[in-house]
Amino acid sequence: MVTKPMTDPNITIRTPRDPNTLSNYHNYVTRHTAVDFSIDFTKNILHGSVTLSIESLTERETNEVILDTSFLSISDVKANNRAVKWEVKDRVEPYGAPLVISLDYPCSKGKKLDIRIELSTTETCTALQWMTKEQTSNKKYPYMFSQCQAIHARSVFPCQDTPDVKSTFDFRIRSPLPVLASGLPTGAREYVPGKEDGETGTMLYTFEQKVPIPSYLFAVASGDLASAAIGPRSTVWSGPEELLECQWELAGEIEPFMDAIEKVVKPAYQWTQYNCLILPPSFPYGGMENPVWTYATPSIISGDKQNVDVIAHELSHSWSGNLVSAASWEHFWLNEGWTTYLERRIQATVHGEPYRHFSAIIGWKALEGSIERYGEDHPYTKLVVDLKGQDPDDAFSSVPYEKGWIALYAFELLLGKEKWDTFIPHYFETFKFRSVDSYDFKSCLLDFFASDTSSAAKLADFDWDRLFYAPGYPPKPDFDDTLVKSCYELAEKWRSHVSSKDSDKEKSSFTPSPSDISSWVANQSVVFLEKCESFASSFSPSDVHLMNHSYSFGSSKNIELVSRFYQIGLRARDTEVYGPTAELLGRIGRMKFVRPLFRLLNEADGKLARETFEKNRGFYHPICRQMVEKDLFGDEKKV
Repeated sequence: MVTKPMTDPNITIRTPRDPNTLSNYHNYVTRHTAVDFSIDFTKNILHGSVTLSIESLTERETNEVILDTSFLSISDVKANNRAVKWEVKDRVEPYGAPLVISLDYPCSKGKKLDIRIELSTTETCTALQWMTKEQTSNKKYPYMFSQCQAIHARSVFPCQDTPDVKSTFDFRIRSPLPVLASGLPTGAREYVPGKEDGETGTMLYTFEQKVPIPSYLFAVASGDLASAAIGPRSTVWSGPEELLECQWELAGEIEPFMDAIEKVVKPAYQWTQYNCLILPPSFPYGGMENPVWTYATPSIISGDKQNVDVIAHELSHSWSGNLVSAASWEHFWLNEGWTTYLERRIQATVHGEPYRHFSAIIGWKALEGSIERYGEDHPYTKLVVDLKGQDPDDAFSSVPYEKGWIALYAFELLLGKEKWDTFIPHYFETFKFRSVDSYDFKSCLLDFFASDTSSAAKLADFDWDRLFYAPGYPPKPDFDDTLVKSCYELAEKWRSHVSSKDSDKEKSSFTPSPSDISSWVANQSVVFLEKCESFASSFSPSDVHLMNHSYSFGSSKNIELVSRFYQIGLRARDTEVYGPTAELLGRIGRMKFVRPLFRLLNEADGKLARETFEKNRGFYHPICRQMVEKDLFGDEKKV
C-alpha cells in the first residue's frame, strides 16, 4: 500500500497497488479466512461457507465492504452474526462481479468484524477441475483439484483476491474421498451430519495454515489418494497405482534441495512439511507452489529422475512467492525471477556451477520463444507490466521467470557474489509474511548497501528504468557453455545434413547414431532439440524419420523430449507426427507443452488441431482450455 495526503494533513487514505481486484482492500483487509466446504462429486460443486475476519484500515469511516467474486452462487451474508444488506453487482470482465456488503454502521480504523458468507461454486467456476472416474487412472473414483493463480480464487469463495492481502487459514472440508488442502492437517474423522445435511458416508478433514498466505495459494484436492515418504520431512501423494513410481522418482531428492537452499536464504523453512501431490495429467502447469502440498505435473515422473528440478523450483517458492509475495501480478517477476534464481542456486550446489549456467541457457531459449511470440516491443515483455484492465493470465509467459532471473544475476555480477549473498537473507528476513513491489525491492537493495561506498556507487549508476520498463531482450549474460558444447556441435552437424543436397548427404561423413547422445543427460537432448528447432523448417520428413530412428525421441517416456521432437516434425510438415501429436495432446494438459503444440499443429493442419481440441475440451483444466481457445480461435466466441 501507499498513502497519499488529503486536504487535511491529519488524514490519509490508502490506495491499492493491485489493479486486478475489485475489492476495497485499501479500506478493509482480511486477517483470517475460515472455509467450511462440502465437496459434491454429483453436482461438481463446493458448497458451504467462508468466514472472513477483517480489519478496518481507514481513518475515514465507511460501511461498505467489497469482495471479489466470479460465477458464485451466494445465498446469505452476515456480519458478526447479524444479517446485513448485500448485493452482487454486474460482472466486470475479466475480474468478475463485486460483492458489496453494506454494514449497519461504519467501522473506524482498527475495528474488526467477521463476515460469514453462505455459497456454492457453479459449473462455470474457473479454478476447479472435476474429473469423472472414467477420466482417472484406475477409473474407480472421481477427482477434483483447484488452481487459483492468478485471479481464480474468487470463483471458489468471496475474498480479497489480490496477492497484496495475506491471511491465515482454517479448512474444514467434507468429502467421501481423501482431501488435501494448503495447510497442515489437524485431523480426519467421520462426519456426522445434521438432519438437514444429508451427507452420510463422508469424512471431515481439517487443516490449518498459520503462516499468512494470499488467496491464490488456497488449494484443495480430493480423490483416490495414497502417500509414501520421500524424505525426513516430505511425502509424495498420488493415485494408488502410480505411488511406487512417484516414490522412486522423488525419493532422496527433496532433502538435498532443502539443505542447499537453506544455506542461501533465511529464515529457515517456515512451513514444517514439504509434500508433493502428483496430479492427473490435465494439470495445466509444471508445478504450483501451494504451501505444504506442492501440486506437480505427472510429466516430471519420467522414470529417469531427469525432471525433478521442477521440485527445486516449487520448493524455492516457499521463500519467494509464498513467504515474500509480489504485491500484484504486475510485479510477478519478484515471485518467479527470485524463484528461478534460487532454483539455479540449488542446482549449482547439487550438480555443480556449470549446471546452473546450463539451466540458464535452456531458460534463455524459453525467453526467446516468448519474446518472439509477443514481439520485441510488446508491453508483456517488460519486467514490470501494466495490467490495468487486463487478465493476468494473458501475460503469463517465461518473461518474468527468465528476465527476472537475469535481473538478479546481473546484481550478483555487479556487486560480486560474496556481497550479493549477504543481501539475499536480508531481503527475505525483511519482507517475510509481507507483499512487496519492485520499488520495495529497489529501496531495500539501495538501503542495504548504502554504507558500502563501492556498492552504493555501482547501484547509483545502475539503469533501473531500463531494468523495469524496457521491453524485449535484456543484455545476455556470458554463460558457461561447458555442458552445451557437444549439443551445439551435434546440432550443427544436423544443420549441415538437412541443408545438403541428397547427393551430398550420401557422401557426408556424418551418419547419425544412438552413440551421439548416449552419454548425455536428458536436458542436453533438450538443448540439442531446441537448437534444431531454429532450423526445423529446413528438415524434410525423411530427416525427421532419420532423427527418430537414430535417437528414439518419438518413443521417449520423457515428455520434455518427445514434445520438442514433435515440434520439429510439425515445423518440417512431417505428416507422420501429426497423429502422435494429437494423441499426446489428449493425454497431457500442461500448458508448457499443450499451447506450442496446438499452435504448430494448427499451422500444419488446422482442421486436425480444432478437432483435437474439441475432442479433449473436457479433459483440459479451465485455465488451459481458455488459453488454447484464444490461441486457436482468437476473438471467435466459443459456446
